[in-house]
Amino acid sequence: MTLQGWKRRAFYVGLFEFFAIVFSSFLLAYFAGGEASESAPIAVAISVIAIVWNYVFNTAFEHWESRQSVKGRSLLRRGVHAVSFEAGLVLAIVPLYMWWYQVGLMEALRMEVAILVFFLIYSFIFSWTFDRVFGLPASAA
Repeated sequence: MTLQGWKRRAFYVGLFEFFAIVFSSFLLAYFAGGEASESAPIAVAISVIAIVWNYVFNTAFEHWESRQSVKGRSLLRRGVHAVSFEAGLVLAIVPLYMWWYQVGLMEALRMEVAILVFFLIYSFIFSWTFDRVFGLPASAA
């Protein structure tokens, strides 16, 4: 089954963020020393930010990718994709951690680094698995 265009992006984002909310609720609860239910609202807020960013970022990435002479998604291209996506989120998420958990910048950055490491791995594995199950987008085929 091959998904393309906006349907592919919408399904990708929805599935990715569903698992992201579940995983991040537990991870943030662990780092904050609380319960997953206490971290779920911030996980949902971050998910909403990530959904918007994901759509914008992946639309731009696929546009750039379609103009490249080398087709396919190499390990390097997937790595650059994951790192670039996460870097954009850091700017919005760290202030939210500071506000929600009432922590300083360094504690919020520590939380974000831990979550970032997890999500870099998660993003790479999820994207690779998604492409294996649903095929590559037209931009990379």
